[in-house]
Amino acid sequence: MEDRREFLKQLGCVAGGAALLAGAPWLSSCTPERIREISGEKARIALIGTGSRGQYHIHNLLLIPHARIVALCDCYEPNLQAAAALCPGAKLYRDYRKLLEDKDIDGVIISTPLGSHAAITLDALSAGKHVFCEKAMARTLDECKAVYDAYRKSDKVLYFCMQRMFDEKYLRGMKLLHDGLIGEIVGMRCHWFRNADWRREVPSPELERQINWRLYKEHSGGLMTELACHQIEVCNLAVGRIPQSISGMGDIVYWKDGREVYDSVNVIYRYADGRKINYESLISNKFNGMEDQILGKKGTMELAKGVYYLEEDNSRSGIECLIDSMKEKVLTSVPLAGPSWRPEVKGQYIPHNIVEGKISVNGGQNMIGVDNDGSDVILSAFCSACITGEKAVNVVEEAYCATVLCLLGNKAMEEQRTILFPEYYKIPYMKF
Repeated sequence: MEDRREFLKQLGCVAGGAALLAGAPWLSSCTPERIREISGEKARIALIGTGSRGQYHIHNLLLIPHARIVALCDCYEPNLQAAAALCPGAKLYRDYRKLLEDKDIDGVIISTPLGSHAAITLDALSAGKHVFCEKAMARTLDECKAVYDAYRKSDKVLYFCMQRMFDEKYLRGMKLLHDGLIGEIVGMRCHWFRNADWRREVPSPELERQINWRLYKEHSGGLMTELACHQIEVCNLAVGRIPQSISGMGDIVYWKDGREVYDSVNVIYRYADGRKINYESLISNKFNGMEDQILGKKGTMELAKGVYYLEEDNSRSGIECLIDSMKEKVLTSVPLAGPSWRPEVKGQYIPHNIVEGKISVNGGQNMIGVDNDGSDVILSAFCSACITGEKAVNVVEEAYCATVLCLLGNKAMEEQRTILFPEYYKIPYMKF
């Protein structure tokens, strides 16, 4: 937490922080000046959905000085009681519509299955509540459009948990990318690998789809909406563009247990200038973990690890360069079936830290959430906005773009064809 506070303290206070804030205006609610403005005030927050992710948010809310948890809602009693034990004094609801009638609530946090995100978000905005919803934005393309349109007409704050937009290593990495550190971006490769069946224990058969909602298309977009949503958003931020076409393949390769969503996906997103995002995810092998990799002409950035590598690295010592040069000369002079032979392996790249000091690295294996990944900062920004009424800059738009692209990725896999981004779902924020 001390490292996080130091990062936030820098925003707007030093040259580097001011530049960071200029490139990430959605951080304005996190600056020390803004926090001082609301000193002593508390946003009255209610949680709709108190399962593992909802309780993760409770963990962070209890550390935010300008937040107070006043109500909890869940239709699954064990989760509601577990959350109630963490929030003594909070009102308990089983129906979110009743909770939305409570005048003592400023903002709601929605941590329910994806299939209900749109309906609850729309109802909450209509009830005059500020809203923070888990990603992805909605289960269908039309629901995404409905939520976006409702937000444009509303005077209420709306956040989606796109936490990489609030993660220091991603923010500073984006600044370095846009300053040209690794040269022109020529491509992107993202992957997320796990080795788990994605199932949870079900106490009674009729609760199967309610508890294991991620496995069924009615409630879930599978690996794309649950994982890729974050990573596609990072790539779009890196290049400042939206892909024009999408193609891919999806299959159930290993977990043949009645699930409806793919356990293995490969999707290619192509921008108008020919650059591509190659996205891959499966949940029957975890060797490669998770990474958001940006490829430039002069280097490569691995944002999840918080490191970058340069093609021509001047930080290498003279003796290292000499040894490599000698190796290169020896290898190129060895004849093999006539022409000279050169090993087709990458050179020895030196990792450089994006952020100095200790950082939090998410290996991608935790299915609930990890500490210091930006989730605490975006939640703090939302609670601040519940007090000031300040709308989040670009957060809704980024969530919309990422969600729509993931849903189009599913569509491309299901229909086994290349899909062009539909005109109807384009919004003014998008640049192609």
